[in-house]
Amino acid sequence: MQSAEVTTVMVVLLFLTVGSTTLVKASMSKGMSNYVFAAYSNLLGFCFLLIATTLHYRNRSPTPLNNFILFRIFLIGFFSVSIQTFLYVGLGYSSPTLCSAIEDLLPAFTFLIATVFRMEKLDLKLRSCQAKTIGTVVSIAGAFIVTFYKGLPMTNGVMPNNLFLSSQQSQWLLGGFLLSTGTFCGSVSLVIQTWTIKDYPEELMLITIATSFSVILSFVVAFVAEQNPKAWILKPDMELVCILYSAIVVLSTRSVVYAWACRKKGAVYVAMFSPLGIVIALAMGIVFLGDTLYLGSVIGAATIAVGFYAVIWGQAQEENICEKHGTCSIISSSSSCSEATLFLNKSKDTMIV
Repeated sequence: MQSAEVTTVMVVLLFLTVGSTTLVKASMSKGMSNYVFAAYSNLLGFCFLLIATTLHYRNRSPTPLNNFILFRIFLIGFFSVSIQTFLYVGLGYSSPTLCSAIEDLLPAFTFLIATVFRMEKLDLKLRSCQAKTIGTVVSIAGAFIVTFYKGLPMTNGVMPNNLFLSSQQSQWLLGGFLLSTGTFCGSVSLVIQTWTIKDYPEELMLITIATSFSVILSFVVAFVAEQNPKAWILKPDMELVCILYSAIVVLSTRSVVYAWACRKKGAVYVAMFSPLGIVIALAMGIVFLGDTLYLGSVIGAATIAVGFYAVIWGQAQEENICEKHGTCSIISSSSSCSEATLFLNKSKDTMIV
């Protein structure tokens, strides 16, 4: 029942998040500064979270913080600003479709980070670990396809002069690089967040403090990067609606839900919803922004999805091994292969005896 509840919340939130990406792209096309947008969104999001936190803890005190946890929360805020900067700037050079496609690399990056820092111990003799490793490589290959190759347009009959990116299309390439960097920062943030929430299981307080750091950092970035003073003047049009929507839905609600889901199900579970985003983004981009659907986007997105679900299949196999031995119901990405190997070895020893 708990799994169905978390899954429903994550799917609904994904629809709302992709909708925000489409709104941001539409506002940027009308001249909205992405740096000012990030700063104002963080500020309004912090105000919303502060009110929610005050009401939530009106009858009890939150768990005390120590300096080590506070430092990790600062890192979450720092990477949050990094994610916003790279994603919004990259979105300005590309489209919501490419943004969602590149975000499908989130589980692959998370898997690689966990392996590098030895949070994930691989045993390539196991089919599940082989699937996760191959799936990671395939997902990265799909991201290269969707970034470097456009192909034939599928929503009109115009034949492009160059099926691969030309010098005139370098903005698309730059957008893909920035989006990939932002997604990598998202993976780092997700790992740190999952690590922190285990030691400090107060999602609302954690995100509120992290957002306070994000407010300071995002204003510093905006003051340095934005040279036009008029960009700070908010207009009572789509720009203001976009900032309010992002502050309440993305920076506040999504952040708290992600922290809650990380505590309940783990970082890999949170990342597994990324492939659905590309389908939603494709539809919204075509319908609301008039984007052209290219063959390269379809092939790349499909490749990323195949690779991602290979990783998820491997994770599911390891969970089944644990469930059969009655040890755990969910395995985190930090010990999946090592736990599965241990159980398999124990089974073999029992059979020999």
